[in-house]
Amino acid sequence: MEKEISKGINKGDLISKVAEVLNSKKDAQAAVDCLLSSITEALASHKAVTLVGFGTFKTSERKARKGRNPQTGQEIDIPSRNVPKFIPGKALKDAIK
Repeated sequence: MEKEISKGINKGDLISKVAEVLNSKKDAQAAVDCLLSSITEALASHKAVTLVGFGTFKTSERKARKGRNPQTGQEIDIPSRNVPKFIPGKALKDAIK
């Protein structure tokens, strides 16, 4: 049986879902914006954010490596950098089986 691939939800859809609980789209937007900015600020400070049952957001260092410019084929140095990483929790993994 093939699984249907949906387009997913965007930030506006998420705000609408939260507004159903809060009965105010303005409050829902403030709540979603606060959640996203709090996660962003924590990751910018290299702190992990753990939402029990959902998962953990953290940063990970991607080491420096060699790469190639696809247009010229010239070898280039790609510097190390920190990247965001999400590790799903058990409840989330079990919910999508």
